[in-house]
Amino acid sequence: MPERTSYDAGAPSWADLTTPDLEGALAFYGGLFGWEFEDAGPEAGHYHQALLRGKRVAGIGPNQPGTPPMAFWATYLNGRDADAHAAAVAEAGGQVTFGPLDVFDQGRMLVARDATGAVFGIWEPRAHAGAQIFGEHAAPSWSELMTRDLDAAVGFYGALFDYEFEPLPEMPNYRLMKAGGEVVAGILGLGEGDPDVPPYWLTYFTYDDVEAGFERVRELGGEMLSEPHDSQWGRFAPVRDPQGASFALIGSREP
Repeated sequence: MPERTSYDAGAPSWADLTTPDLEGALAFYGGLFGWEFEDAGPEAGHYHQALLRGKRVAGIGPNQPGTPPMAFWATYLNGRDADAHAAAVAEAGGQVTFGPLDVFDQGRMLVARDATGAVFGIWEPRAHAGAQIFGEHAAPSWSELMTRDLDAAVGFYGALFDYEFEPLPEMPNYRLMKAGGEVVAGILGLGEGDPDVPPYWLTYFTYDDVEAGFERVRELGGEMLSEPHDSQWGRFAPVRDPQGASFALIGSREP
């Protein structure tokens, strides 16, 4: 059972959804994944922990007052010192847009824009170590940066964490990100065929019967963003929820 209590520095450890329709999002993701939800209360802006078998797997919260009514998933990289990471972001050509700040006794966080324009977060864990289930049905399993400048992205994230970057022979525009000797995420360099796609981090969730998952997305008011693709890691496709946030479903990998 892939339950987690810690993550290596630089590994994606948490993902959360910001949405203009909290109740609609809870209904969609509860219906898709079977998640239950725990409201952190008004002092936390009604941020909800999504629970699978009583374990935290993701977060969902409303747009905060004064911010644009947008729906989006955010990826958080596990950090050791949010303040030091904030300084490193600026030195590497990025911009911190929120924080660093303490989230009660749970951890310390920041949100930033990388040198290619993609938004991401860094989570310094305290009581909250990140997703407690990873890589199984209805839980996060992969994070992937989509960017228009692969070399700049490699340089930026390499300045923040002690990553190794490994190419895929069959995909010259892709880099695997390794932290602590383990592959933890990927970077895809977008081509000229994707002129309207902004840089962003895409969160993948495992879905055992992925074709049923795609159908369930449609039944709940979401949509497919492309036809499914087969890969050595499983069949997958990006999808969009009814509020407009993109994520991906990927089937369980064969043994």
